[in-house]
Amino acid sequence: MEIQHMVSGFSPKLSPAPSIRIGKQLFSLKPLSLLSSSYPSIQSQNFEVLSGAYYPINIAKRGGCYSSRRRVWCSSSRDIEDPNKGHEVRTQVTGRRKKLAVFVSGGGSNFKSIHEASKRGSLHGDVIVLVTNKSECGGAEYARNNGIPVILFPKAKDESDGLSPNELVDTLRRLEVDFILLAGYLKLIPVELIRAYERSIFNIHPSLLPAFGGKGHYGMKVHKAVIASGARFSGPTIHYVDEHYDTGRILAQRVVPVLTNDTAEELAARVLKEEHQLYVEVVEALCEDRIVWRKDGVPLIQSKENPNETY
Repeated sequence: MEIQHMVSGFSPKLSPAPSIRIGKQLFSLKPLSLLSSSYPSIQSQNFEVLSGAYYPINIAKRGGCYSSRRRVWCSSSRDIEDPNKGHEVRTQVTGRRKKLAVFVSGGGSNFKSIHEASKRGSLHGDVIVLVTNKSECGGAEYARNNGIPVILFPKAKDESDGLSPNELVDTLRRLEVDFILLAGYLKLIPVELIRAYERSIFNIHPSLLPAFGGKGHYGMKVHKAVIASGARFSGPTIHYVDEHYDTGRILAQRVVPVLTNDTAEELAARVLKEEHQLYVEVVEALCEDRIVWRKDGVPLIQSKENPNETY
């Protein structure tokens, strides 16, 4: 089994992870030989892809889809670019498994859902590293228990193990991370990372953005604000990440009712159930490259069952 090792440029410290048996060898994840991956099925290849989206509302049937090296178009809609006709897009999953980095600040229930989906084979990708600003949070503990390396970011004044923004970018690049998934990560993503991973960083928010978003709107605060506003509907949003809180391009939303006598806790539980399903579906689409982009910059996704349909 071929194992790639990181070229040592610096050695940011990671939390210890258990030894993992790969084939007939016992391999130990030590700080920072991270590219000795605990996922032996991941092979190093270079693919240029754009990130994608699951958009479950306003289903529109379109004709045959076509692709170029960098982008995918549907030819029958006047709203879709079509510079390379004649290259049919196939739905079968090809290429190497995608490498995922997940960022958490708390219990990481969405992180767990994504990781479990990967383990059962519904995702063509693997969570290869967890990034957190709280080294003892539930998400970090789950990662360590499952042999996933943990990186502390950002570097806190009283912590010696954290990384700077440039060190984080360098580490994720060396790991060949394809997509960054924020799952309850409460820190603003630095511009260095956004520029390095353009259209490849995603966040899930517990309201129907652009409502009830922005700095200070997170967790139970969001659900309390929704109920206090008198809104009749809420639900999770998955969006691209830019330099600000919750302002990136919306990719996917699920609608849940706000009941007359809802408490914030009851609404939160209803929304969270949809979050777990929606985030996995989005990541499935990302890992399978089932993406099209409208001329106005709205991302759509090809149907897995029928590649001639986008939604």
